[in-house]
Amino acid sequence: MKTTLAFFILLATFQSISASGPAFLSDYYFQQEKQQDSSKVNDDQNVPSKEFVIDNDSQHGTNPFGDYNEAFYRVERLNEQIGLPPTKFNLRTPQATLEHFITSARNGKYEDAIHSLNYNLMPLDMTEADAIVLAKKLYFVLNQRVNIDWESLSDRPDGQTDISTTTNQAIAGKPRRSVFFGEIELDGRDVVLRVQRVRYKEFGAFWLISATTVDNIEPLYATYGPRKLDRMMPEWANIPLLGIPVWKIAGTLILIILAFLLGKLTIFLSRKLFAKSDAWWIRNIASKLAKPAGLLIGTLFFYITLNNLISLSGGFANFVYTSLIILIVISITWFVTRMVDYTMTYIAENRIGDITEEENEEARKLLTYISVGRRIVTFLVIVIGGYFIISQFRALEKVGISILASAGVATVILGIAAQNTLGNIFAGLQIAITRPVKVGDTVIINDDWGSVEEIGFTYLVVRTWDLRRQVVPLKYVISNIFENWSMTSSHQIRPIIVYADYRIDVSKVRDKFETLLKNEDAWDEENPPVLEVVDVTEKSIKLRALCSAKDANTAWKLHCILREKLVHYISQLENGQYLSKERLEIDSVSEQSKKTS
Repeated sequence: MKTTLAFFILLATFQSISASGPAFLSDYYFQQEKQQDSSKVNDDQNVPSKEFVIDNDSQHGTNPFGDYNEAFYRVERLNEQIGLPPTKFNLRTPQATLEHFITSARNGKYEDAIHSLNYNLMPLDMTEADAIVLAKKLYFVLNQRVNIDWESLSDRPDGQTDISTTTNQAIAGKPRRSVFFGEIELDGRDVVLRVQRVRYKEFGAFWLISATTVDNIEPLYATYGPRKLDRMMPEWANIPLLGIPVWKIAGTLILIILAFLLGKLTIFLSRKLFAKSDAWWIRNIASKLAKPAGLLIGTLFFYITLNNLISLSGGFANFVYTSLIILIVISITWFVTRMVDYTMTYIAENRIGDITEEENEEARKLLTYISVGRRIVTFLVIVIGGYFIISQFRALEKVGISILASAGVATVILGIAAQNTLGNIFAGLQIAITRPVKVGDTVIINDDWGSVEEIGFTYLVVRTWDLRRQVVPLKYVISNIFENWSMTSSHQIRPIIVYADYRIDVSKVRDKFETLLKNEDAWDEENPPVLEVVDVTEKSIKLRALCSAKDANTAWKLHCILREKLVHYISQLENGQYLSKERLEIDSVSEQSKKTS
């Protein structure tokens, strides 16, 4: 419940988003109601039935256009079924035409509202009563699903949008003869609602709701018209509260409770039922996916039942349906990311060998791909989910286009702020491709020796020898020098430094070292025993012995053991007389007196 509330708080910022339903989900969740009533108008609820009033088999008139004009459409016939609009109606601008229709319909004056529509695609035998039914259906759909942006709707006869300037001078531009005012999804396609400027014969040009929009009224109403409960409710249940019938508010609250309980039940059943499975991976994945599955099932249930049983209307409905669509996308994204994360983790833990054995090069390479790939796939899933949210709503599309097209200060600031993050992301891709470091590699970074424990999306974790964790940005790894002791091979040679007196028999020490090395199981026998005098000082000589092992950890332990044994051997050789010494020359008293005299 807390997760759901948090999402709704986040979604409250999207109240201004256009509520036209998204194409990729609506095919599943919008179901057409069956035609119930035989009458054209339901007198009890004052809304038309879903029965078509237009007979498509009736005779249709021709719809010829006159010569092209960029400012309006020339038509040779117009609304022969009901006659031309009376001159008392203001249809001079797109906004005026739509205002006339909405205001007349809201006041129940549908005989006036019908003159805002273009019926040129309707049958010639259509009556005024049929036109009134169409007007009622269109008003219901607009009130139900369309959020008209009145500010962007032109109030000029030429259809241009006014732009404020400091000089208040008109800005040159082309006149428009077709203006968009809404969009609704229908059967997998977007039905665009428009008003168009027409000119009939010698009459002046005026604006009407387009003939194509009128032609789509019947199928739109069949999909988005009143539900069964709308017709079944008594009159007292339709008393408005905050502009919404009381029964719809009560029904919505009940559905919220049911959706919450269904989500909780899904989580409970997912964990309890699969907990008894013999396959441990089924138990684990059920535990991982229980919460996102519960959120998804609960949200889908609420969306489907709300749309098919109650069907909210008005501006609040736009916000609710938009929020539910976004919440569905978020829950699907959460579910998929959990699935990807679990799958990658399962492969890493059960299908890859032991990376602690550093000679297992292929295992470490595969684990590196999985470690980086898991983050990349998760990131892509989140981006795709965000894209679906943005691409389905016209308002967000405009915001996205504006941000991409703008070169303003805000864009520059965002670019600078995201520079390090983007640099680390691309560094992760570069590491996955070029593989300068892999999971399990032994490295020295910032003068600390350790092994790479994890490669994240923007950082890697190094486990040092004393069990500390260094979190290193990937950009730093790409840009700076570091040592990778197992980049091409885990095999390693370690030096053993010992200081001894000048008089020591080096060949005897060399033979002893060879014997000691051959007796150690950790020696990989790839490199022969070597002991050399590499330096001399005024006090001693410097002996360097070389030992090799299969990996860095083993080589380190081996060279520590051999150093201890070599020091012990030299200290015991002839009672330790070959240990490094500091020599002092002491003169006798007689010699000192001679020097002074």
